[in-house]
Amino acid sequence: MTMGHLLVITPGLRAYREYLLQSIGREFRVHLVATEPPTWELAYTVGHTVVADLADVDGLVRVARAVDAEQALDGVICWDETWIEQTAQVAAALGLPGGDRRCVERCRDKYRTRAALDAHRVPQPLSVLVSGHEEALAVAGDIGYPVVVKPRALAGSFGVVRADSPTGLPDAVEFTDASGESAPDLPTHERNILVEEFVQGPEISVDSVVHRGAVTPVCLARKEVGFEPYFEETGHVVDPDDPLWSDGTLADVIVRTHAALDFTDGATHTEIRLTPSGPKVIEVNARIGGGMIPLLNLMGGGPDLALAAADVACGRPPRLRAATGDRRVAAIRFYYPLKDDTVIADVRFEKSRLPEQVARCGPLAAAGEVKSPPPRGLMDGRVAYAIALGADADTCRAALDKAGQALRVDAA
Repeated sequence: MTMGHLLVITPGLRAYREYLLQSIGREFRVHLVATEPPTWELAYTVGHTVVADLADVDGLVRVARAVDAEQALDGVICWDETWIEQTAQVAAALGLPGGDRRCVERCRDKYRTRAALDAHRVPQPLSVLVSGHEEALAVAGDIGYPVVVKPRALAGSFGVVRADSPTGLPDAVEFTDASGESAPDLPTHERNILVEEFVQGPEISVDSVVHRGAVTPVCLARKEVGFEPYFEETGHVVDPDDPLWSDGTLADVIVRTHAALDFTDGATHTEIRLTPSGPKVIEVNARIGGGMIPLLNLMGGGPDLALAAADVACGRPPRLRAATGDRRVAAIRFYYPLKDDTVIADVRFEKSRLPEQVARCGPLAAAGEVKSPPPRGLMDGRVAYAIALGADADTCRAALDKAGQALRVDAA
């Protein structure tokens, strides 16, 4: 197979996304589009273009056409939720896979996602779009408490909160309504709030690649959530040999979900609750999953999602290349400051206190940054992470507990 030419729109944060660019850069000629001159990205790219505004679709298309004129592009990819609609428009302009903007919008807009899944009878929580406190109270009373209040068009659990009673619902609606300020580049709607049934059960995510309508799950993670009543993702556990891989009902729901959304080419991150009555879809993102989940899959011996996603972005069947070595459970834990508005002076792990199962760890905050635990700080409140490898999930979790004890966060 010849080395493809791939346009990557924005690299993302190094700590969270470098491994994707590293994997793709080994097998593809990567031209990067970014808003800042690249530094660490240069090791994985053959060219780059700096643009002023990623929201300028016409400008992105001009860049893509210029790159394509020098050497024909085979695909375009983006793993930043903020810019996936613009990426689809670029792909469409060049006649490349993944250019169906309406499909991406159905994933970006949770209301449209719910409508599409409902039309195809895909199992999901009951969900109603509302436009204020009074309407939310009426809907929540019909659904029954507890309910989940969430924004229509954000991601990463921003603005998602559980309300356990009518007295707590107004604060939940206000929290969700204000969450749009955290992502000003994402679209807003006049009616921007969903009130949903709270479904019980563990939550998982499934990262898949789709080539000409054929859905191939690549990575399955069990999500760990904290800071109730918020839904902050505090960690993930990935077992390449998870027994859920043989669950036929789950596999059927994943395939039906993509069919309902008419998703034919690209990578997806589907979040699902395993309820007593079966799997129910929480949301679908038209991109590679975050939280370093694909890295866990790779470190544990599973297939390389980045490479498979690059393949389907270029219209090729996905290569499901597994890592070499033993297959192990991999888990990540994210750590937060103890107090709101902590001005970071230093973040470090005492290496002598780290257990042998910790394979990787590092800071997610730099000196001078201000960090807060949820609810003031959600994903953007994290100060450090650690990844553990072990024979089972409990071994990994115990190691990550010890890593937390070895973490030192100095405040300025």
